[in-house]
Formats: sequence, C-alpha cells, structure tokens
Amino acid sequence: MNEILNLAINEMANTEFDCSCGRHHNFSIHDIAIGKGAIKELPRVAEPFKEGKILIVYDDNTYKAAGKEAKQLLDDAGFNVKELLFDRGGELLIPDESVVGRILEEQELDVSLMVAVGSGSLNDSVKYVSSRTKVPYIIVCTAPSMDGYVADGAPLICNGYKYSYPACLAYGVVGDTDIMKEAPMELIHAGFGDVVGKITALADWDLSVKVNDEYRCETCVELVQRALDKCFGQAEALKERNDEATLYLIEALTLTGVAMGLVNISRPASGAEHMLSHYWEMDYIARGMTPIHHGTQVGVATPVIAMFFEEMADLLPEGTGALCPPHEEIEELLRKAGCPVTPKDIGIDRDLFHRSLIEGYKVRPRYSVMEFAKAHGRLEEIADKITNTIYGE
Repeated sequence: MNEILNLAINEMANTEFDCSCGRHHNFSIHDIAIGKGAIKELPRVAEPFKEGKILIVYDDNTYKAAGKEAKQLLDDAGFNVKELLFDRGGELLIPDESVVGRILEEQELDVSLMVAVGSGSLNDSVKYVSSRTKVPYIIVCTAPSMDGYVADGAPLICNGYKYSYPACLAYGVVGDTDIMKEAPMELIHAGFGDVVGKITALADWDLSVKVNDEYRCETCVELVQRALDKCFGQAEALKERNDEATLYLIEALTLTGVAMGLVNISRPASGAEHMLSHYWEMDYIARGMTPIHHGTQVGVATPVIAMFFEEMADLLPEGTGALCPPHEEIEELLRKAGCPVTPKDIGIDRDLFHRSLIEGYKVRPRYSVMEFAKAHGRLEEIADKITNTIYGE
C-alpha cells in the first residue's frame, strides 16, 4: 500500500496499487525515461510500434532543440517516419483548431504512433488527436515548462476561449535533462512558476475537503509535496542551468502529473492560481495578443492566492491553509529562481488584474479560496486590497 512513494520516477510507469485513501490507483503510462541522455531511449520506447508508420510532430523551435536528433534516432533504428513541421518563424505555437486540424490531416491509416517533440502546445495538440483517433503517442520533452506531460487533459484554444478537453495519457514520456536545461530561460521560469502554483493548489484542495467533504488522497499530496521540497531547495541553481536543479524541476512537474493520473482529477496541480492564469490568457487572446507563458502566469498568481488565504484566515476552518506559507515566502522563492514575482512584472494591467480577482473563480467549476471569500461577502473587499498592495492606491 502506497509503495509509489518509494519508487524512482522512471519506475512509476504502469503503477497499480491499493491506497490508504481507500481507492485502487493505477497509472497507465507505459514508459517513463527521464534523465541525462534520455533521448537515446526513444527507439526502445517506440519499439512496440515499429511495424507501422511513425508521425513525428514538431515546430521550428523544437526541431532544433530535439526534433532533429529524435528523427535521426528513429531513422537509424529502422522506423518508417513521416514528419510534420509547424514553421512559425520562431513565434509561439498556439494550440488551437488550426494546429489540431493540421495534425489530423497528416494522420494516415497506417500511422501506428505519433511522437510529439515539444512542450505545452504541441503536447496538448497531439494528445488531443491521440485521444480522438486512438493512435498512441510519445512525448519528447524539450523544456521543463509545465506539468502536462503525464496528464490526461488537453487545454486548447477554441473560438478564442481556453477549454480543458478530456484526452488520454501518453504511451511514453522521454525527458532528456541535457536538452531541457538548454531551453530558453523563460520556459524554465515558466516551469518553476507552475511548480510554485502547487502550493496554493494543495491549499485549495484542503479547503474544499473541509468545506465540501471533497475526496483527497494524502499519498498523492505527499508525492507532490516531496517533489516540491526537492525542487525548491535548488531554486537558485536553476539560474545556472544546473543539472540537478533541472532534474528536480522536471521531476516535480512530472510527479504532479502522476498524482493527477492516480486520482483522475487535476486537484494536485491546479487551484485558484490557475483560474487567474486562464482568465488573463483568455483576455489576451480575445484582444489578439500573444499570451504570456502559462507557468509564468501561474507563478505570479500564487502569492496573490496566498494573500487570499491570509485575508480569510479568521473564517477558514481550523487547520486550513497550513500548506500555504506567507505570500512573502512564495515571492522570495520566485526571486531565487530569477522568475517574475508579481502580475505587474509580466505586464498584467491593473484593470485586468482586478477583474480577474472578482470574476476568476467562474473560469472553472472548482471550489477555491476565491469562492470561499465570495460566499462570505468579502471577495470585492479583498480584491481591492490586494490590487492596491500590488499596483498602489
């Protein structure tokens, strides 16, 4: 029982066990290869699909980072490989209808496996197509930028709005830390911000357990918390692209995904901080602007949600919020890693920020400290106070 806590990350594939939470958990990703030189494992991971055709998908940035090497490895191992390159001139790829449609167009009847080379946008797009066509996929991670590599949801943009579509788990995950540590620093910052967001995500989950008697698995909480502690201990070393710091970052992101897979909900990873991020992102898209990296937004939103917990401390159920440190400590964590610290730092204007505090809880039907504040008639008061604290009166 709970033996997953004693497994190394690459041993967690196909994990199945009876948990102390009373549920039977299973995690059905077939192969995980994370570490130095892990890209060399790609032909082995893809071996069960060698009789068919492989569709490998990348954009111009991820082709340079790992796509060229991934394709060469598959070619040299005798795979029949077809490639799809999204040439965006170095611009950010938006996972929308056009990207999903293009992948579907290239999906031929004899394709037995897709290989996505990238991070958030490409992973989510290929994952969605995989779930609809029942053709499995492997993700070759190019940046430690988000926690969706081993999650079964696919956040996509449709008609200018961001929706999280139910999808499927990858067949395998290949994450080479030698590649990921060379990712643009803004993507490393995004990954760290996404990890920081787990602080308030876990606190929101705890709040809903106490208020709504929501299910919670303490094994998954411990799995995530251990990963956070290791990652945060190496925060400053991320600025030097340190090997161990990069490994702990991708491990924290991946283990959060494992926790989500075990409980079949995104509670271990996502709370009110993600609602603010999604609100800002949808606003940017509606105005025809390029969104800021998801994890970067989550990172700066996390101290904001910590402020909500502080402001509501007199009304919180006993023991709630114990997982959430003071917002100043979270801000210091972000500074250590060289990340932006406040929404103001990433260009979120005062009006958008204030609106997001008032309306952000509506983004998804998930109980959080913002909804708790709304239920007690204090949401607008707290929104005004936090806005003045960050932007000035």
